[in-house]
Amino acid sequence: MDNKTLFEIMNQNPAFTLATCEGDEPRVRTMFLYKADGDGIVFHTGPMKEVYRQIEANPKVQLCFYDAKAGVQVRVRGTLEKSDDIALKEEISSHPSRAFMKAWMADGKSKEDFYKMFSVFTLKGGIANVWTFMTNFAPKEDVLL
Repeated sequence: MDNKTLFEIMNQNPAFTLATCEGDEPRVRTMFLYKADGDGIVFHTGPMKEVYRQIEANPKVQLCFYDAKAGVQVRVRGTLEKSDDIALKEEISSHPSRAFMKAWMADGKSKEDFYKMFSVFTLKGGIANVWTFMTNFAPKEDVLL
């Protein structure tokens, strides 16, 4: 499967599972993708959350996207990079898919305080592999994103 198709699957199925570690214990939770393309896989979370602290302690993660209609699972592993780019935070918070963030800003916070409420992470150059029921027992092929 080529990168374009992999990114399409990710963007069409924005709820993904993120696996991190806390010490020697795995942790997983569902996250909400902002976008995935040749520049990386981008999402955000709050610095007050456990997942943020886990990423800061160990930025090596795995993401799992699932397209239930096609029966395709895309797993991507790699190292997250944190971005404090205000232009990117503005883009994200202004996007229609992030309307829920408007309530965070409505509390009379300055934009500076609002932007401190979330951190953006990008996985660049990840390694993906695809799983389907048909290829369940076949060796997995790694695809560099």
